[in-house]
Amino acid sequence: MILAYSRLHADALAPARPRPGDAGYDLHAAESATLEPGTRASVGTGLAIALPEGQAGLVLPRSGLALRHGIALVNAPGLIDPDYRGEVRILMLNTDRREPYAVEVGDRIAQLLLVPFALPEPREEEALEETGRGSGGFGSSGR
Repeated sequence: MILAYSRLHADALAPARPRPGDAGYDLHAAESATLEPGTRASVGTGLAIALPEGQAGLVLPRSGLALRHGIALVNAPGLIDPDYRGEVRILMLNTDRREPYAVEVGDRIAQLLLVPFALPEPREEEALEETGRGSGGFGSSGR
């Protein structure tokens, strides 16, 4: 299986798995940005990708950025549809209340996880099959 990509910017770095057993591909910033406390920014990777057939891309946060700097992704996980060919951009949010966060070109800012997906045909039913859980949600299983 191939993850095809094109560099849209001279500073773009290829998606890369730091270790052979890693599930996600690191995505790097191709532009710099400063996120003041409580602000968000769209940061470009400088890449367009062509996902393999039957795969979608989930853009996930990096745990180290979250732990050390309070950096989250606004729409995590972000979904990349297989027919999208525009630039992969990362919607970053600085949740720290005091410190700005500077994104530099080349920084690892997110991860890309490829996941298979199914396309069942939606069908309306008058009643759905009963389950033990039923409609219980939002804490229904206890603390």
